[in-house]
Amino acid sequence: MPIYKAPVDDVLFLLNDVFRLERYNNLPGFSEASPDIVEAVLTEAAKFCEQVLLPLNRVGDTEGCRRHDDGSVTTPKGFKEAYRQLVEGGWIGISAPAEYGGQGLPTILTTILNELLASANMAFTMYPGLTQGAIAAILTHGSPEQKATFLPNLVAGTWTGTMNLTEPHCGTDLGLLRTKAVPQPDGSYKITGTKIFISSGEHDLADNIVHLVLARIEGAPPGTRGTSLFIVPKFLPGPNGGIGARNGVTCGSIEEKMGIHGNSTCVLNYEGATGWLIGQQNRGLQAMFTMMNEARLHVGVQGLAISEVACQNAVAYAKERLQGRALSGPKFPNQPADPIIVHPDVRRSLMTMKAINEAGRALVVWTALKADIAHRSQDEKERQAADDHMGLLTPVIKGVLTDQGFASAVAAQQIYGGHGYIREHGIEQFVRDARIAMIYEGANGIQALDLVGRKLGRDGGRAIMALFNEVQGFVKENSGDEMKPYVTPLGDALKDLQQATMWFMQNAMAKPDNAGAGAYDYMHLFGLVALGYMWGQMIKAAKEKFAQGDARLNAKLVTGRFFMERLLPETAAHLKRIQSGAASTMELPAEAF
Repeated sequence: MPIYKAPVDDVLFLLNDVFRLERYNNLPGFSEASPDIVEAVLTEAAKFCEQVLLPLNRVGDTEGCRRHDDGSVTTPKGFKEAYRQLVEGGWIGISAPAEYGGQGLPTILTTILNELLASANMAFTMYPGLTQGAIAAILTHGSPEQKATFLPNLVAGTWTGTMNLTEPHCGTDLGLLRTKAVPQPDGSYKITGTKIFISSGEHDLADNIVHLVLARIEGAPPGTRGTSLFIVPKFLPGPNGGIGARNGVTCGSIEEKMGIHGNSTCVLNYEGATGWLIGQQNRGLQAMFTMMNEARLHVGVQGLAISEVACQNAVAYAKERLQGRALSGPKFPNQPADPIIVHPDVRRSLMTMKAINEAGRALVVWTALKADIAHRSQDEKERQAADDHMGLLTPVIKGVLTDQGFASAVAAQQIYGGHGYIREHGIEQFVRDARIAMIYEGANGIQALDLVGRKLGRDGGRAIMALFNEVQGFVKENSGDEMKPYVTPLGDALKDLQQATMWFMQNAMAKPDNAGAGAYDYMHLFGLVALGYMWGQMIKAAKEKFAQGDARLNAKLVTGRFFMERLLPETAAHLKRIQSGAASTMELPAEAF
């Protein structure tokens, strides 16, 4: 069975030494998140992930979820008890407002916890993860009555949430959706239609399931301008926070999937189900984007999580598997062969995973901190800058970290060799589970187009210019001898990103295909610069601690150097591909393929 040890020490290094969480004690909830409290929370979460969730990952994959003739669904053995422990620990709502039963702690803690949970059991983590997205949407767009009715149970975890967008005939293009909403005299709506690929759509973990459903009110304008968002619970709310009559929504089937078998991905049929409008009429997509952005960041964390657990297992195997001798001579002469970790090509894969994981975690933590600032700061300029950051980095985190998560899972499988292809060792499950993260919540090609087509030019390029200035400032401030080997490659990579951005400005307006053809490379170029900036900050903090006698930080310095020397130069290749334009990509007629 695969192993997993939550990277608590690495997280504490980021919180205490790199981003210095105590500097934000002026924000609500941060003063309660003292270093000892944070360490205690993470330590307890680590135990739950390692001892409870990890053993269930294989169970969930093998058993899957079962739909019964009455439309009900049972989750794999052990999931219900594990979910009960999650609820009793108060983990779902630790960052939710206290007035709805949450603990009001920083969002950054919830984000970190989601990584630990997903590394241990990605399919299980989707149940509370979607609930957190529903909480965010209702907090932002719900009426006072809706908040009072739904939030306490969602925060407690006694009810769970889902997001219902996709229909059999439309996925990304939500302007084509057909699910209809008919107004009723009491102010509610009757919802009728079919939604597919609904994660956590039906299960036996909670008393109720609150579906957030995109639908079109009769007579609404065509396209996305005519979509509205509705709260449609499985059971209608009853008195005193309980549940009432069964609503007109049923699970028609469970999708047969490549991976994440422990999560019930459902076809949901709405047959005159009662729902309530959330937010403004015909502005449902704007309201749903609150949940979608939450989900996209969560999926990016899933990519990081799978990459981490895959790397840990690959390292353990590489230390034990004997194969050949080191090129520089035997390292373990008393054994019949050396462990494969002595071989440079194996090291290349392991170091790549390690370097991406540590920088990816820093990028996630940095962005989660910006989310807290955007929602909790009293300074309007701070909130705006943090919100700009979130908009710019969300597609990068989702697209780059899920691509890298799958790549790490495949690299770990390769290190296992034939054993990685055999189900017994559990590595092939990581490959299958990781693959969906590149697809759902907006396929990664869509993330790249969102970044290039919408985020770069928003507000006159305010967000991207702020990032350029921040990274450039860091490079200039740290150009002394000690940091020069690290910041010089970062400065070169930043120039590549700036050139790519300028090329789009000069060549994409007249010929939009140039933007489309280069968007994916741009997303990964951007991701490398962002990860490089994270390594710059981590190296600076690590050097300070190393100088104080903490020898453990030497591994950080070496890993950071590997990233700068071996991975960051890839920005030049991405730039070259972007500048080649769209001609060869688009020239062939469809019939020539």
